[in-house]
Amino acid sequence: MDGDTITLTGLKVFGYHGVYDDERREGQDFVVDLVLTLDTRPAARSDDVADTVHYGELAEEVAAIVAGDPVNLLETLADRIARAVLRRALVSDVRVTVHKPHAPIPLTFADVSVTISRARTDTEGQADESSTG
Repeated sequence: MDGDTITLTGLKVFGYHGVYDDERREGQDFVVDLVLTLDTRPAARSDDVADTVHYGELAEEVAAIVAGDPVNLLETLADRIARAVLRRALVSDVRVTVHKPHAPIPLTFADVSVTISRARTDTEGQADESSTG
């Protein structure tokens, strides 16, 4: 991911994702980090939010995804978020990390997360199949 970036970290949203019934029933907090790659020069020249990604609107859209329809896997949730971000014409790449700090692991741990990277492959903003995690 070369270029300018907009970073949103620590977006905490309550959701009902997980493999287990109690996760789907009781829900828990999820935390999302995003790194968007785009050319910020037009916005820098114009000083107009219309020439960049409005990170307030982006945060609201991502929060709606996390709070929305449940999925089993963090990988699926991260992919949904990446696809939504890539629908913004200015974004060429996105890196999404979804944290599940209260995952049902019967050991002491600080966090569990999945990180994916997606790049625009066509004008509709579909994500390619590359991922890291």
